[in-house]
Amino acid sequence: MADLQDDLHTAGEIGELGEVGELTEPFPAEPYPSESPAADPGQDDEAPLRRARALLAAHPVADGYSGLAWTLRHLHWYDLELGESSVDTDIPRLRRGHVGALFWSLHLPDGRRGDGAVADTVEQLDLVKSVTRAYPEGLRLAHSAGEVTDARHCGRAAVLLGPAGAAALGDSLAVLRALHVLGLRVLTLSGVSWAGEAGLTRFGQEVVREMNRLGVITDLSGACEETARATFAVSKAPALCTRSAARALRPHPANLPDGLLAELGAAGGLCMVPLTAEQTGPTVRDVADHLDHVRAVAGPQSVGLSGTYDTGTAHPQELGDASCYPRLIAELLHRGWSEADIALLTWENVQRVLCAADFTARAAQERRQPSTATITELDG
Repeated sequence: MADLQDDLHTAGEIGELGEVGELTEPFPAEPYPSESPAADPGQDDEAPLRRARALLAAHPVADGYSGLAWTLRHLHWYDLELGESSVDTDIPRLRRGHVGALFWSLHLPDGRRGDGAVADTVEQLDLVKSVTRAYPEGLRLAHSAGEVTDARHCGRAAVLLGPAGAAALGDSLAVLRALHVLGLRVLTLSGVSWAGEAGLTRFGQEVVREMNRLGVITDLSGACEETARATFAVSKAPALCTRSAARALRPHPANLPDGLLAELGAAGGLCMVPLTAEQTGPTVRDVADHLDHVRAVAGPQSVGLSGTYDTGTAHPQELGDASCYPRLIAELLHRGWSEADIALLTWENVQRVLCAADFTARAAQERRQPSTATITELDG
């Protein structure tokens, strides 16, 4: 635990967001190794990919969900700097995919509860901190919107800690505060007694208020619709759905119905569409269909991307690892997406949510002291 104790931090100041196109290029615009110029000089098959890479150089991807922490935990040896064939994500592929930030999931296997869930979450936090220290030229730990922007200016991919499962709290607000001090920034509201089919209990509402005070963002992917709606009513900060697509296109339980997508958009939240065959379909066109649908229903400021790499799930064709984002952006350009809408999709929507969480926390800390409520007192 020495790494964790050494790395206790104070939240950084929020950096100012520049106008579209003002930020420096985070990674070199290098091509895929398999790509080569078109054989026929009269045909320019690479033009869409070149344009996509140019856009991503200016507006990199903020990836909403990476399973790398749990995957690396089970590898005896790896090298993310030179390239690692046993995972979907390494630093060379992050650079080729123009990934400027990514949320590292701290989720646990189903059924993990109690002290074991807390311990496993802390161990994953410790692992992520160790990994970012080991690769300082490619990765930088970030806790706020300003630190994410700073990492981008320095040519590093910002690593944000979370989402973690709500079971990691052990039904304790003190544990929530401790995990926040250790870097946790996103918590999924599912799999616990206080956030279920009946919505949020009184203790669940207090958890959301304390998350607002700390700047921990709510993740509603996998949460019951009643919990999501209760969160919209209680929370002063926008929510994420870190791995949800459109249920109207594919009836996966983690995907959102149109009504909830519209409510998420109205509440200023963000639906991050996962690049998984199970949730979005087997092709890059299927993923683009979901992005079109979410943008139409929730609004262009409420759609984002979630690679969901290194989670053990199959990915659509042409989107097999973290280097493949230019192929998806090329498809969106073909469909007529503007540079402004792509900038929102890849980077600016996530920055907006991070800034809102930081602002809400500062305002709440002026009004509220840390909550001492317990689940026994509030829920009996």
